[in-house]
Amino acid sequence: MITTTPAGHRSLGDYTWQDQAVCSPTEYNPVDPEVFFPGPEDVDKIAAAKAMCAQCPVARICLDAALETGDTHGIRGGYTEEEREPLHTNQHNRLDYSRVNATLAGRDISLTKAERRAVVLAGYRQGVPVDRLAWLLKITPQHALKLYRETRRAIRHRQIAEDATRAASADHGATSTEQLTRDDFGTAA
Repeated sequence: MITTTPAGHRSLGDYTWQDQAVCSPTEYNPVDPEVFFPGPEDVDKIAAAKAMCAQCPVARICLDAALETGDTHGIRGGYTEEEREPLHTNQHNRLDYSRVNATLAGRDISLTKAERRAVVLAGYRQGVPVDRLAWLLKITPQHALKLYRETRRAIRHRQIAEDATRAASADHGATSTEQLTRDDFGTAA
């Protein structure tokens, strides 16, 4: 799942967003928390919970928090447990460029493996110093240097493979052109 839409992202360990949640009970907004933990057959409770989530300004952050923490219970971010199951399964493949950009800007965000690889690649291409990458990803400078070396090698190998493919196409294209030229004119008598 790849997304590029800008969104608010919670920092690691930040739960202050919960104060903005529609489901957060207050004196003026008495919400029954049980609505968000319906049984599979409680269609009315599920509909009521999803309706509240649809109006919530932090529904995306709520969903991200549920996925990042592995929370598989109740309705979170407008998704039931069953609807979130494939998202949990594919969580490590999520690639949200707004999260990558937020991390490069210095935000402390929980990243998936795919997003971490994207941060390394973007950091390498943008010339982010090794120490800065280490700080952003919470790793040692030696590990950051290793990631940059692996990235440089992968880029170089990709370039070599692309050059070889282009050369093979050019050779094949020249042969085809020669053959077409001969066939078009026939042989001399």
